[in-house]
Amino acid sequence: MALLINNKCINCDMCDPECPNQAIYFGQTIYEIDPDKCTECVGHYDSPTCVSVCPIDCIKPDPNKRESLDTLAEKYLVLTQQG
Repeated sequence: MALLINNKCINCDMCDPECPNQAIYFGQTIYEIDPDKCTECVGHYDSPTCVSVCPIDCIKPDPNKRESLDTLAEKYLVLTQQG
């Protein structure tokens, strides 16, 4: 499933540069994640790097964007033009 940044975000700028898919961007008030680009770092890393660098633990699974590991891997291939 894709990740989302909840309203506890303090705009610390830690997550944005860590995203290998450029899925994180600054929204109207806080950082947001484009679910069409988020692969939870599947294909890049063992775990989501944005989650590991977030100092306040505000990046959570998006319950409205449930995706299997296979789906995330397919999305990675499309985003990296390997599929």
